[in-house]
Amino acid sequence: MRPVTILLAILWATELAPPSASADVTLHVSTHGNDSWSGRLANPTPDGTDGPFRTLERARDRIRKLEGPAATTAPVAVIVGEGVYTLDRSFTLSEHDGGAPGAPMIYQADRDKRVILSGGPSVPPDAFGPIADPAIRERLDRKARSHIVQADLRALQITSLGEFPIKYQGAPEVPELFFNNQRMTLARWPNEDWTTIARIVEPGACPRIGDKRTHGGILEYAGNRSARWDVDAGVWLHGYWCYDWHSEVIRVKAIDIEKRQIELAAPAVYSVKQGNPSPRRYYALNLLEELDRPGEYFIDRAAGKLYFWPPAPLTNARIVLSTLKTPIISIKNASNIRLRGFIVEASLGNGIEVSGGANVRINACEVRNIREIGITVTGGAKHTVETCDIHDTGAGGLVMKGGDRKSLTPAGHEAINNHIWRFSELKLTSSYALRLEGVGNRGVHNLIHDAPHQAIGIGGNDHLFEYNVVHHVCMATDDCGAYYKGRNPSCRGNVVRYNFWHDIGSPMGHGNAAIYFDDGDGGDTVFGNVFYRCGEPGKGSFGTVFSHGGHDNLAENNIFIECKRALGSAPWNDARWKRAIDGGEDCFWQDKLLRQVDITKPPYTTRYPELVGYMDPQPGQKRVNRAERNVFFRCNEIRSGNWQVPNETNWITDRDPGFVDADKGNFQLKPNAEVFSRLRGFQPIPFEKIGLIRSLPRPTLPPSVRPDALAKR
Repeated sequence: MRPVTILLAILWATELAPPSASADVTLHVSTHGNDSWSGRLANPTPDGTDGPFRTLERARDRIRKLEGPAATTAPVAVIVGEGVYTLDRSFTLSEHDGGAPGAPMIYQADRDKRVILSGGPSVPPDAFGPIADPAIRERLDRKARSHIVQADLRALQITSLGEFPIKYQGAPEVPELFFNNQRMTLARWPNEDWTTIARIVEPGACPRIGDKRTHGGILEYAGNRSARWDVDAGVWLHGYWCYDWHSEVIRVKAIDIEKRQIELAAPAVYSVKQGNPSPRRYYALNLLEELDRPGEYFIDRAAGKLYFWPPAPLTNARIVLSTLKTPIISIKNASNIRLRGFIVEASLGNGIEVSGGANVRINACEVRNIREIGITVTGGAKHTVETCDIHDTGAGGLVMKGGDRKSLTPAGHEAINNHIWRFSELKLTSSYALRLEGVGNRGVHNLIHDAPHQAIGIGGNDHLFEYNVVHHVCMATDDCGAYYKGRNPSCRGNVVRYNFWHDIGSPMGHGNAAIYFDDGDGGDTVFGNVFYRCGEPGKGSFGTVFSHGGHDNLAENNIFIECKRALGSAPWNDARWKRAIDGGEDCFWQDKLLRQVDITKPPYTTRYPELVGYMDPQPGQKRVNRAERNVFFRCNEIRSGNWQVPNETNWITDRDPGFVDADKGNFQLKPNAEVFSRLRGFQPIPFEKIGLIRSLPRPTLPPSVRPDALAKR
């Protein structure tokens, strides 16, 4: 990977000036440093009496002792030199470690240098050798034995190896292995994709509906693969046990080889049953017997041994085992801090956490190979995550939560110009690239792609999602949407504007969407988006923009291109709507609409006048979603359910409405495009401005991981 590069004078020029030129105090940290030195020099002196600090903690503590203007209003910068810094605890900044408005506290990687903050120790290539125990060799596939090597983790003083619980979502808090910065695969079968249940013998208990029984389901399998597995040593199955929008991992209790039946050690949350049309699927993991291809590994916790089939020669390889159980960087109740240019990796927790405080900006960082979420922002005001690459995370990319929902006071957090992909590698469902929660937060100019399930999760009010590109998500799940929001009608006023959505969803039977308003959700606007080949109608009423149960959503000035059904809805009848209002339908609306907030009083009734009388639904009340000034180009079907799509204000056509070059994916409209004369009031969509801002340099990725979709922007 080429060095991380940072441009420090494009946006907010005064704040992003090079610290060496503007900071009153500049300290240095280096892998060649010493915490007993002054930290004033970037390199050690020839006589070895002074130079940079060795650790970030020492620089932070030195800053805490500053007096006079340097402690209050003067800019202070910490420049971190090239190299790998392995952390055995989080680097923390508290309310005492912030800067001042106009004079932020800056922690920055030395420009054009590769600075890695890692939550795991490196495993030396020479720590690996041939398998010593004949019994271990015997358990392995014959073709794999000569390729697999072992390392003694205890000899490397890596002793905290964690445990696999009986059941979990995502991944347990156990070390992960990374080889040349790529996540390796815990030994599994099948090596790719899934196997399917031949027959559900017994569904087991169903905790989701309050079932207190503890017995797991029993499933019948085909073939003889399970005969190789040592149940006593531990076998876990990762499966979509009921629905294709919820996966979980459960330990095996017993295998009956003669009957070809597997009994699970705990119940699946919805039990084991056919909840969605596609076959129920699973794979087995954490099995020494299935370590049978390059890139797989297995940790014997009892013996403290790591078994591994390297995907490339060990010589000069960088091998890391993540062990830190807390975030790499934690910023609590601090304000006016800048983080720039770091590579943050290999935590068993989150990558970077910001909570409370104000005006923290994370800029041009790469966050990768994290077990949980890349970056989380919780509370506070006006925090920004900008021009970061967040990828190969286990349970989500970026969360921005803040603002007060009772008073509808916005937080003003922003996610700007970030590239987020492969963000749900371990927790396959409900792990979002970007989640906006609270009030008044914004996601703009981000590129988001490559996930089995949903990509954007919205909770709260008055968020803005604009100028983003989203593609190839919802690729292995069903009953889902790339942008998902629902189950709480007090969450409204959100705007989805000027985004490009393409190649979303797969045909699994139930249906999926680009934008999904679920379980009575309403009151949001979808304006000026371009949808290309998005969504699968399935066997129901799904559409590219889909509303389940709700109303008062507006789709306006959008272009739908080759979508199988553009607008879909499954409206609730009077009886079901009344049950939801009264607290039924598993919606808990009495709590959400009257106690968490009160939609019957200001500021809700003044901000959202349509909420007046909402808690007293009338029989026969009209509940609709509206579509105005949209173009439907080569779409198989236009609408289902309660979408109102007047012919006079929408255009359905098989004729090019005036694209610059549709064959090459350029859906910008020409100035004289026919749509402007056909639909009065149709506004140009700034297609050329959608996506990443190319003028802002970012962490540089090797060509092998750059998606083709980037090429045209």
